[in-house]
Amino acid sequence: MLKRLPRLLEPPSASPFKFARLTYVVSRLGLLLSEFNLLISTSRGNERNACSEIWYLLRELGDSGPETDRTPAIGLVVAKTGMNPISVVQELSRKLTESPWKFRYILKVSPIEKLVPSNIAEIADCVLTMVDRIEKEESFRVTVRKRHTTLSTKEIVETVARNIDRKVDLENPDKVVLVEVLGEVTGVSVIRPSDMLSVEKAKRSI
Repeated sequence: MLKRLPRLLEPPSASPFKFARLTYVVSRLGLLLSEFNLLISTSRGNERNACSEIWYLLRELGDSGPETDRTPAIGLVVAKTGMNPISVVQELSRKLTESPWKFRYILKVSPIEKLVPSNIAEIADCVLTMVDRIEKEESFRVTVRKRHTTLSTKEIVETVARNIDRKVDLENPDKVVLVEVLGEVTGVSVIRPSDMLSVEKAKRSI
């Protein structure tokens, strides 16, 4: 479990109202979810083991103070690293190739770059601030993963995608707009497909 008191993360472009909403949402969850930047999936019942495993792996990568916690969703835990989350996932992929036995409980790891309240308009606004990272000649796909929410996947995808003037490629995109809805908090990233780690898939290719 996370031991330090949370230092609430204020997105640089967030208005005071939006920041207050995010703070309120996090406090309602009763978990220190205001700062996580890694989302980790595991099998049911192995949430504690996955927390310990990602903690030790992050320490091995050079993070002096990683934090982990379970979430309300079964098979899902979060972590906060002081390192760049995308670089961390890349390093975890390399470590998996070198030492696959160290990955016993972690199934997938996704980097989270920004957090917003789970509101479709605010999710779309967040993506809009990151859209320039998809080059003009690049293609993209919106990937939505939801837990504990009534938000419509179709509505999220359509609202986000209509603001991105790039080619859509559902099978082999250059970039993925990742939207991870976790109750009343949503993580957003614009990354390459290789910036997400699937342990089982990677182990099959070793």
